[in-house]
Amino acid sequence: MTTSTDQLDWSTDELLADHDYAEPQIVGGVRCHGGYDDTGAYVSPRTRNRVPAIDAWQRAHRATFATDIIDVPLETWPEHYPNVPQARFLLDHGVRDPIIAVLTRIGTVEGFGGLIRYTSVPDLPSTFVEDTRSTALAHLERGLFEAHARDETGHEDEGGHTLMWWTARDIAFENPVTEDQTTLMLERMGISQPGTGGAIDPARLRAEAIANRILPADIDFDLESMLNRMIGLLFIEISAFHAFDWAQTILDDTDRVAGDGEAGSIIAHIRSDETPHVEYLKTVLTEIRDRTIVDEKGHEHRGADVVGPLWNRALENSLGVRRDAQLDAMRAEVAHAVQGRHDAGDLLAEFDALGSTERDARGHWAHRVGSLA
Repeated sequence: MTTSTDQLDWSTDELLADHDYAEPQIVGGVRCHGGYDDTGAYVSPRTRNRVPAIDAWQRAHRATFATDIIDVPLETWPEHYPNVPQARFLLDHGVRDPIIAVLTRIGTVEGFGGLIRYTSVPDLPSTFVEDTRSTALAHLERGLFEAHARDETGHEDEGGHTLMWWTARDIAFENPVTEDQTTLMLERMGISQPGTGGAIDPARLRAEAIANRILPADIDFDLESMLNRMIGLLFIEISAFHAFDWAQTILDDTDRVAGDGEAGSIIAHIRSDETPHVEYLKTVLTEIRDRTIVDEKGHEHRGADVVGPLWNRALENSLGVRRDAQLDAMRAEVAHAVQGRHDAGDLLAEFDALGSTERDARGHWAHRVGSLA
């Protein structure tokens, strides 16, 4: 249903527009975004114009700057943990809780994606030497951020990815957790549900972010803050595609989970929805990389010299401290699930033996993901 276009300027309403669906998407009895065409194929929400617009901006950038769009191939990123053999091993031994925890965590983290709509975009004409009109960058506040937020958290009476992940979990494992159990599970993994972490102090958060700056102080802080959020989000989205493959494989396994594959189909729909997120993030970062940035004193900086250090720090965090924390939290969840069993030690040993040795190969992953260029 996606058509090609050379149009480069769009209104917010146009970028948020849906296709005309033959049938809506109903997940667990709840209307969710997206729908089905006349052939029964799933069509993602808000992609009537957004997908062809992103393609047009990418083609226009290549033609103007003679450079390609930044890419982070999926095969260069570490696999999901626990991997498929580990997940199957747990289920075969009646240890369901860690898999339920993974699905719960992913759905919760998806809800944080709605915060993208609150990202401040710097004044573009004063920030860049080159023209930014008719670019993806110029449309961040004209629909791209808002579409991303709605995809993740839902909008009005339509559910989004958070609801879809949790419903897939509930179908596959037949409503396995109460709200209180969910809260405890997330707390063990170091995650607070949206709205449960207490009041947010924007001034304090801004002060902390300024204290952690790595770019020259004369470069607009809003630009650095926006880049940090977008780069970090891109890495999360790329990593998520391993999670989609993993979840579809597990939830399509009718010998191990319930639902006759319905849960796996929900994950496939989410994967389709996430593709425009990756593409617009890559496009905007490329547009900034290939332009010239003007700081508050009028000095000019190559875009690559501004985006590069932020990219490298985010990459180090994603493959280092943050990844370690996720692995440790998940391993602890497995240990918690088998606690008290007479065969707990044997189960943990075999579970670990089915995993990779990625902690010893982190430099390998960083090399494969590569630089911003």
